[in-house]
Amino acid sequence: MSGEGVDTSKRRFLTAAATVVGGVGAVFVAVPFVESMLPSERAKAAGAPVEADISKIEPGQMLRFKWRGKPVWVVRRTQEMLEALPSLNGRLRDPDSEEPQQPPYAQNINRSIKPENLVLVGICTHLGCSPSFVPEAMPQPYDAEWKGGFFCPCHGSRFDLAGRVFVGVPAPLNLVVPPHKYISDTLILIGEDKGAA
Repeated sequence: MSGEGVDTSKRRFLTAAATVVGGVGAVFVAVPFVESMLPSERAKAAGAPVEADISKIEPGQMLRFKWRGKPVWVVRRTQEMLEALPSLNGRLRDPDSEEPQQPPYAQNINRSIKPENLVLVGICTHLGCSPSFVPEAMPQPYDAEWKGGFFCPCHGSRFDLAGRVFVGVPAPLNLVVPPHKYISDTLILIGEDKGAA
């Protein structure tokens, strides 16, 4: 068959139109596919910083918050609690917080930005249990010289009121101090480092 009578301009037009329609269709298919790989709003919220209002916390008390699905504790320590911390150094596994369980701004004897306010992730570093808050400085069945702190009843791990782990217990590390910063005197932003914009 010869090429007589074939309209090549129509063929070019139909080829170009099919290419454009196919390209648009590919974009419509690709956009939902790419969006499905992005984190959901729920996932973004799970990792988002959390504001902790500590205005109602009394000295010697603890408030609980949730960040990234974990319990976060804020303890308002009394002057007596703070004064007892150095006396425990000889009984602690990591008294100077040399292990990276806290941000650099909390690597001090109080393990906090402000001495009176302790911010900790409330999960034992042994097997992930949640220790009990035992603030009273009085003899306990697990420690005759107890000066207050956290006790994990699951396996007997003990932590002082700075979240530092005692020697001779199953927990290998101090409790984690999460990244945090003060927005005001009564608001802490948990999940964002001090000095971060």
